[in-house]
Amino acid sequence: MRSRAAIFAILAGLVLVISQSAIGFAATKGGDAPVQFARAELGGGLREGVARGAPLTLAAKGLISGTYTDLFGYGDINYQSGSWTSAWTAVPFAFDEFVASWNATTPATTWIRVEMQARGSGRETKWYTMQVWASGDGDIHRTSVRLQGSVDGFIAIDTFIRDSKAPALDSYRLKVTLYRKAGSSATPSVRFLGAMTSAAFTYATPSTFTGSAVDLNVPTLSQEIHAGHFPEYDGGGEAWCSPTSTAMVLGFWKSGPTGAQLAAFPGAHVDGQVDHAARYVYDWNYQGAGNWPNNTAYAATFGLNGFVTRLRSLSEAQLFIEAGIPLVASINGRLPGFLFGKTSGHLLVIRGFSANGDVITNDPAVFADALANKTYGREDFEDVWLGGSAGIVYVIYPSGTALPAHVAGLPWNW
Repeated sequence: MRSRAAIFAILAGLVLVISQSAIGFAATKGGDAPVQFARAELGGGLREGVARGAPLTLAAKGLISGTYTDLFGYGDINYQSGSWTSAWTAVPFAFDEFVASWNATTPATTWIRVEMQARGSGRETKWYTMQVWASGDGDIHRTSVRLQGSVDGFIAIDTFIRDSKAPALDSYRLKVTLYRKAGSSATPSVRFLGAMTSAAFTYATPSTFTGSAVDLNVPTLSQEIHAGHFPEYDGGGEAWCSPTSTAMVLGFWKSGPTGAQLAAFPGAHVDGQVDHAARYVYDWNYQGAGNWPNNTAYAATFGLNGFVTRLRSLSEAQLFIEAGIPLVASINGRLPGFLFGKTSGHLLVIRGFSANGDVITNDPAVFADALANKTYGREDFEDVWLGGSAGIVYVIYPSGTALPAHVAGLPWNW
């Protein structure tokens, strides 16, 4: 995937008030991993032009008219909109990073904007746009928003990062604005909205494995066989680790684009579900397919549930595998056995554990589908997942499949 470290450095350089020490997700060894995930209560909140109840849809009256400027080709678009704002969500620690997730349906002529505002130390931050999103790309281009930095922090593609010199933050609220083109009667529908907050992340390795061998039968796919596909969506190969991993998990759940959808998709590439995912997760500001919540939101367009969070250990990951739920994990660093030796940002699927606790993966960084099933040493994997990316995962699962029980005594992180 496109290097997040490089992108973050560019963003920080554009906003001089942001401290370089605030950049990145790297963790250190220790054993304290403050993280929380919370779901917004869509039945409550403040509504302006949004119908009562859940999911969130546009109301019959009270809509606001305006113009949205799409910077990537569609220009000015006249719209009607309504917005919903959540109650404040308390966080039991001072948080440094924030990632929103959403599951929504956006019929043609509609789209949404997801925003966050934080508070703490006696003040409130400004509102930050986390994403302007639509499931398709015929009306607006899906995009993060650049140059939002302030004295409190900045948005690094899909993540709010608090400036290290800013006062502490300990709560937040979410806003989602629902849009439709002027003259349309369609409405977006938002059925889930949530967020992960985290602080300085430490971890302890090697962790103890107390379970038994388990291996979920996740279909294998290669990102490398797509090298050169669709340059307008970052061209396949190493850039497509995230959509390839998402496509593998969709395949596990017997979900994803239909044959008719793939037949209508331009081009006739092998494993067209990967090309489809890359197009419909693509972030036009980021210029890449590695936007984390865009991937889980894409999975949700097929009726699944999806969100981004951080796990505190492989023991927590094991709970999901034992519940029958594979995970897409973000890694960063040097990993023995990895195709390229070292990565500055990569996604793969955790599908199981060997009898000695090593991590069984579907790693898309291979030159053929059949080669993707790879096992990595437990401590090696912990160093690049917990140490390099602070435990980021995509959780994608169908309704009716129960998530594992939360870890007692710790903030809920799923």
